[in-house]
Amino acid sequence: MNILMALSQLEITGAEVYATTIADELIKRGNKVYIVSDTLTTPTKAEYIKLEFNKRSLIERIKHIKFLYKLIKEKDIQIIHAHSRASSWSCQVACKLAGIPLITTTHGRQPIHFSRKLVKAFGDYSIAVCENIKKHMVNDIGFSENKISVILNPVNYKDLKLKKKENDRKIISIVGRLSGPKGDVAYDLLEILSQDELLKKYKIRLIGGKELPERFLKFKGKDIEFIGYVPNIQEKIFESDVVIGAGRVAFEALLNKSSLIAVGETEYIGFINKENLDKSLASNFGDIGSMKYPKIDKDILLTGIQKALELTENEKEELKDIVFKETNLQNIVDKIEKKYFELYVNKKKYDVPVIMYHRVINNPENEGVHGTYIYENIFREHMQYLKDKNYTVITFKDLDKIGWRNRFEKGKKYIFITFDDGYKDNYDLAFPILKEFNFKATIFLMGSSTYNEWDVKADGEREFPLMSVEMIKEMQDYGIEFGAHTFNHPKLNTLSNEEIGYQIVDVKKPLEEKIGKEIITFAYPYGILNDYVKEMVKKAKYTFALATDSGSVCLSEDLYQIRRIAIFPNTNLFSFKRKVAGNYNFIKIKREEKIRSKEK
Repeated sequence: MNILMALSQLEITGAEVYATTIADELIKRGNKVYIVSDTLTTPTKAEYIKLEFNKRSLIERIKHIKFLYKLIKEKDIQIIHAHSRASSWSCQVACKLAGIPLITTTHGRQPIHFSRKLVKAFGDYSIAVCENIKKHMVNDIGFSENKISVILNPVNYKDLKLKKKENDRKIISIVGRLSGPKGDVAYDLLEILSQDELLKKYKIRLIGGKELPERFLKFKGKDIEFIGYVPNIQEKIFESDVVIGAGRVAFEALLNKSSLIAVGETEYIGFINKENLDKSLASNFGDIGSMKYPKIDKDILLTGIQKALELTENEKEELKDIVFKETNLQNIVDKIEKKYFELYVNKKKYDVPVIMYHRVINNPENEGVHGTYIYENIFREHMQYLKDKNYTVITFKDLDKIGWRNRFEKGKKYIFITFDDGYKDNYDLAFPILKEFNFKATIFLMGSSTYNEWDVKADGEREFPLMSVEMIKEMQDYGIEFGAHTFNHPKLNTLSNEEIGYQIVDVKKPLEEKIGKEIITFAYPYGILNDYVKEMVKKAKYTFALATDSGSVCLSEDLYQIRRIAIFPNTNLFSFKRKVAGNYNFIKIKREEKIRSKEK
């Protein structure tokens, strides 16, 4: 996916670290990421393009919109992720003109005025970095609650494999910007901690800011270390016995087992332990409170520092484990990336269609009881249409190579053709037609059945043979993918856990030995599944699993419950065109919802 991050800032902010952290992880996963911002300090693999969002006159904002629209077209941007008010305003207009979604991350409280309520500029969806922001956006600004979720700041934590040194004086580090409200907090902290008797007891560090503001110069003669901005902030935090800060700094401190005094732009929380951690997370460690400037009391601060220094290693380890679980980069980017694709698919009303056939016949005698067949001449018409409209037919092994993130590649119209059960007519009738059009398919095989015994036993269906190993290997050599479909097509929700494991996990190895290839795709018989069934599919290490009428309209929402579009005997060319257009599932689900609402 091609993603554009947008920031408005004149110096490094927590939002920049947030954006570059997730950008690098997204790039590692195969996405392309670009960043537009007034400035960019943090090293990143994303391509940086300068755009001065902080020039906010109407004329300048129109220039921003034009620039963004042109960039969207040139780079084939599929979603914009904005991280500030100024950037989100311009991005919202550009996204609307280009027809792509906008997602925002809201890092702080928003000004409450009429224009903000009128033009919210939070995009199609917003991420709040703490619970207090979500409540504020819903209650104070009127943003829709179902369009916002809380995802904490991701931290790319790396174990430094270092040991903390014992120092004569304990190191207390004040970490954060030196401008705006955070600068006021840092100044007030130094007013207290710069006293001579405390400097004899503690080594005080000030970390952050490109330049030291003039009002801080009065502290220069003191025994205080002014470090400024450093790229290796984790090492500096790790060296600290106590860190004073909020937001990302607080997360970094706890992950590096440094004791924390949480004080942000709006609230003094103080010494952090397990008892007040939840409250601290809700306010992003004091950054998002009641909008009152935090009152820092000397005695409370010094008592908190003393308690922080007394925290045991076990207590620090427990705090680290909780915070790591909450801020784990992989988990957080999983959620964000999933949301990107969901927003894109819903905005475009399109995803790659996955169509499902069973049997292909040329004789009325072979119709059978169930309508799971298509006549040979109709199947050829379907394939001819796909050829005429320049569809690229891929298998799930192809998708694994291409990467599901790249399925919306410009100029490509991908489609999946699947067959369930592995009937002999797939070889006799479908295979020659597939070869005629140079198309592939994915066919799901039985592990033990040699004919459609599940239907024969259930309702007296005629026997229809399945393919031989020789047929399978010939098709496989051509490029057909084969997946697993259990041993003998049971309804998995009627089985014991042991039987489910047998049908899903144990079938994989004998099928792979039979066809001489790794199997990465599984199809649920009858499309029936539950949580345990899905758990067994993951245990067996399949990469993809296909359902029928269940699953999201967005293919990547759950790669273990991919929705398919069934082809029936009455699927004529007109109906087929609708089913492969990419928006069919949206229409079908909406129609089903209407029917259900009428039944109520």
